[in-house]
Amino acid sequence: MNKHHESTEPADEQQITLRGPAELADALPYLMGFHPNDSVVMVALHGGRGRFGGRLRLGIPPSPTEWAPVADQLAQCLISGSERRESRPDAIVVFLCQDPAEGENGHQTMERLRPLAQRLRTACGALDVPVLEALCISDGRYWSYCCPDERCCPAEGNPLALPGTTVMAAAAAYAGIQVRGSLRDMEARLTPWGASAGAEQERALDSAGAVLVSRILDADGRGEVAGETLTLARELMERLGRAPASVSADADDDRLIGTGEAAAVILGLQDRETRDRAAEWMEGREAETALRLWRALARRCVGPYVEHSAAPLTLAGWVSWSTGDEPGARVALGLALRADPDYTFAQLLHQACNEGLDPETLRRCLRGERGARARHGSDGERESGGDGRRNGHGVRRPGTRSTRTPAAKRRRATRTTPGTGRPGSAVARRRARAPRRQGQAQGRGRRGARSGR
Repeated sequence: MNKHHESTEPADEQQITLRGPAELADALPYLMGFHPNDSVVMVALHGGRGRFGGRLRLGIPPSPTEWAPVADQLAQCLISGSERRESRPDAIVVFLCQDPAEGENGHQTMERLRPLAQRLRTACGALDVPVLEALCISDGRYWSYCCPDERCCPAEGNPLALPGTTVMAAAAAYAGIQVRGSLRDMEARLTPWGASAGAEQERALDSAGAVLVSRILDADGRGEVAGETLTLARELMERLGRAPASVSADADDDRLIGTGEAAAVILGLQDRETRDRAAEWMEGREAETALRLWRALARRCVGPYVEHSAAPLTLAGWVSWSTGDEPGARVALGLALRADPDYTFAQLLHQACNEGLDPETLRRCLRGERGARARHGSDGERESGGDGRRNGHGVRRPGTRSTRTPAAKRRRATRTTPGTGRPGSAVARRRARAPRRQGQAQGRGRRGARSGR
């Protein structure tokens, strides 16, 4: 077995030494904040003691033909990102996490993913950063792709440690680090309803779009819709806040929000400045109820309205990041970019969160804008683009598509996109650079009005 030492530093700076594949496999959920199912995870190591640095996660590409280019891109992204944040990694640890497919067992899953592990090792080696360990985690067991000794790494794999029984678990509990379940569970809280449950909601979105688009196209109407959207969103937050906590919180929240109410707020949030105003609900009790609302609205973006979920998902990611839940923020922002890869606000927040920036910079700017409106007695409706000119974006009628970059061009791998828009006002001033996600979103229905990202 490869004997090596990696350390992670909890909040109290206590160093925990991990030895070998077993302890690395046990540490993965604490490094990520959740159990990363169906994922490639790469973690940078720094210094002679192998201090954990930047980490990167991506869903395992379903087609083996994608593995080589994805491996090259992941290696380049982790190494260059580490160089920007602190220093070039001295080594990398790779995890491949996937449950067995139908008819497979864990060992067969490990063997099926072996070429991907080799591609990742080769890609990192080509950049002069060795892969110190590569592990497959499947069906409650782990395998090492780097250790040839069957005495410690047998063909049938080794069982994972029982939850909460290891040194890493004790250290994480002492440091207040929580594991929030599996990635699948976290995404389920933000995933649109299925066809049968979402039929009524889709009809409500169609009806609301038919009414709201004509109003938004009117100069004065846009400001009125913005004010109504924010007022209704505030009322829904207060309603959610009065509801008692329960084990079925998401289902209870869904019952408290009518389909027409959800449709009105979802379509209203497609206006960029209205969304930016909603981003100000980011602290204290406001943040708690706002996050519940954004999650509920993301679940209501059903059928052809799936791309509209980029707005509530981005707001959910922002509130999570602002309140210290980085794993939750990454999941929500990743889903926002899956729904709309070109959504600028999500791109910038995802980049900032991944690079470990402090959200207080953006919080200060949003507080400042809110305070300025309070001092000048602004009424909210006019602040959200009431004259129809402040956005500088067209409004799409139901059933039409706005002018977009051709899909073939959008699918090309792109390193970075300048942050030239005005997401959240403050983000644009920082002129951050955000990675453009590859691929085209599923379910490209574009009804209702969307005016800016």
